[in-house]
Amino acid sequence: HNSDGKFIARAQRIEFDCELIPRRVAIFIEKSKDGQIMPVPNVVVRDVACGANHTLVLDSQKRVFSWGFGGYGRLGHTEQKDEMVPRLVKLFDFPGRGAAQIYAGYQCSFAINEMGGLFFWGVTNTSRESTMYPKAVQDLCGWKIRSLACGKSSIIIAADESTISWGPSPTCGELGYGDNKPKSSTTAQEVKTLDGIYIEQVVMGYSHSLVIARQDTEQEQEKLKKLPEYNPRTI
Repeated sequence: HNSDGKFIARAQRIEFDCELIPRRVAIFIEKSKDGQIMPVPNVVVRDVACGANHTLVLDSQKRVFSWGFGGYGRLGHTEQKDEMVPRLVKLFDFPGRGAAQIYAGYQCSFAINEMGGLFFWGVTNTSRESTMYPKAVQDLCGWKIRSLACGKSSIIIAADESTISWGPSPTCGELGYGDNKPKSSTTAQEVKTLDGIYIEQVVMGYSHSLVIARQDTEQEQEKLKKLPEYNPRTI
């Protein structure tokens, strides 16, 4: 709402306003290279994704907007400035290069474009260099991505006949590589424990993953029966 909500409550004590009832986001903008601000009309929102301190929106014209905390380039505007209102991410504002899906991680962002390419910006590991604007994820070029989810710093993807995950240490097993295998990976790897199982959808919490597997055929049901069962009562 064009404000970070800060106010001085009393001497040297800063507090933050919150919104107690839904309030419409009134304006969407784009910025030129020389810093000029122009309103973007006719924004019809189709999807929203929320990170820890930033938000993404996908509109009916396949444009992406981002706002919030700009640290580590998670907003995709080539700079780390905070944005108080939704700002257009320029890369997807071209014919044939619009976005089809958006996802927000803890301090990063993803988009799948019309051609099926996966783009990333921000950071999953704060000790490595930040990606300040959307860049294609080369490891996944050519894969048809069905579903993607982000945890604090881990990512899991259902693509073609495979499940793929990666995330820097420390991890808590959410990558699904199995017992006696490395728990973390800085590069995308197939989850071998789910070999031959068609995953319809993936979701990820702060440090755990859930997947929905297809079981339409007898063969698929047999493969699922072979997986170990998790019983939370035994912990």
